[in-house]
Amino acid sequence: MARVPVKLVSWDEIVEWSRGLAERIRESGYKPTIIIAVARGGYVPARLLCDFLGVENLVSIQSQHWTEAAKMAERAIIKFPYKLDLRGHKALLVDDIVDTGDTLMLARDYVLREWRPDELRIAVLQWISSVAKFKPDYYYIEVKEWVWFQYPWTRLEDTMQFIKRMVEETYKETGKREWTYKEIVEKFKEWYGIDVGETYYRDALRMLVEKGVLKVEGEKYIYTP
Repeated sequence: MARVPVKLVSWDEIVEWSRGLAERIRESGYKPTIIIAVARGGYVPARLLCDFLGVENLVSIQSQHWTEAAKMAERAIIKFPYKLDLRGHKALLVDDIVDTGDTLMLARDYVLREWRPDELRIAVLQWISSVAKFKPDYYYIEVKEWVWFQYPWTRLEDTMQFIKRMVEETYKETGKREWTYKEIVEKFKEWYGIDVGETYYRDALRMLVEKGVLKVEGEKYIYTP
């Protein structure tokens, strides 16, 4: 069984889920005049909802909790806060997922307090009901057991962070520092239960070498704690 349960999401699924989410919003009778993407995960769903709902106005706010894949920081923060006047607008705040919900609640409260739309509702692709602190106004999929959704727009970033965690924790457990490419790929599939393909493995390893987490000696990758 994988140490971290991961669902590998395709671009086709993102389009399908976004279209389905748009239909639920439409059926509710809510007609947003502006969509607010929660950066960074909400960018793609927000743009797709603009298309499917016929909304031209799109802005963003960066509310951040996850410091790396499947690891949270102590608290969510608003990065680069700025002011808008959304009086007269019906707004839709969009993110990819409600996990704990901390980032969305922070973004929601900031928008209501500082941007002051006439109405604000929240829409997400996934709602992890078992751990979320609130239920969004709209969601497409309810997830009852926690899983890390590996979206296509974070595939390389997540792959790099997953490999980094894997070699770090293996070193702590066994003292192992040397890895072949084949060992890394096989262990990655074992730990996370997914296969991201050679391009992503190679690119992630290159980035880890550039960051000094790994170094290359011959055909071996050496972890440098």
